[in-house]
Amino acid sequence: MEALKQRITAEGRNLGNGILKIDSILNHQLYPELMLEIGREMAARFTHTHVDRILTVEISGIAPALMTGLAMNVPVVYARKTKPITMFGPVYLETAPSHTKGMEVNLLVSAEFLHPDQDVLIIDDFLATGKTLRALARMVESARSHVVGVGVVVEKTFEGGRDLMKKYGYDVPIEALASIVNMDDGRIIFED
Repeated sequence: MEALKQRITAEGRNLGNGILKIDSILNHQLYPELMLEIGREMAARFTHTHVDRILTVEISGIAPALMTGLAMNVPVVYARKTKPITMFGPVYLETAPSHTKGMEVNLLVSAEFLHPDQDVLIIDDFLATGKTLRALARMVESARSHVVGVGVVVEKTFEGGRDLMKKYGYDVPIEALASIVNMDDGRIIFED
């Protein structure tokens, strides 16, 4: 997606150690028109896939997931990182590493919003190691539903997340709107 790549090139910063700072695009500030375009593009990439709901992670996954849900006319559920007092009853709980926080974080989804026998599309901001997406996929399996695809705004192909997903049996379409193949020496190099 060219508009996204242009924004990353203009505003993104390579902080080293595989960390891409795109706070002005996705992780702190949002451009509504770009988010709408991201949602439409993601929906177009999964147009031939039946989707009952979308699953993502707070906070940075919500905007692209919401815009995709809007374009597909399906509900969006997001995994919480802390349990609010309003979340009671059965809960799906997984842990995943946070690359930017440098620690494991809890991911919680109320069973009230993740139903059995549904086709779930996972949408998130990044695909790096694949561990967060795998945690979301395990939640879907725990709910006795099916992951039908994974869409991410940015994939860092050099971190092997796509291969990890396939290794654990998630042989579903994985779509990235911008794929970065190299971040050595402060650069940001996109896949052609």
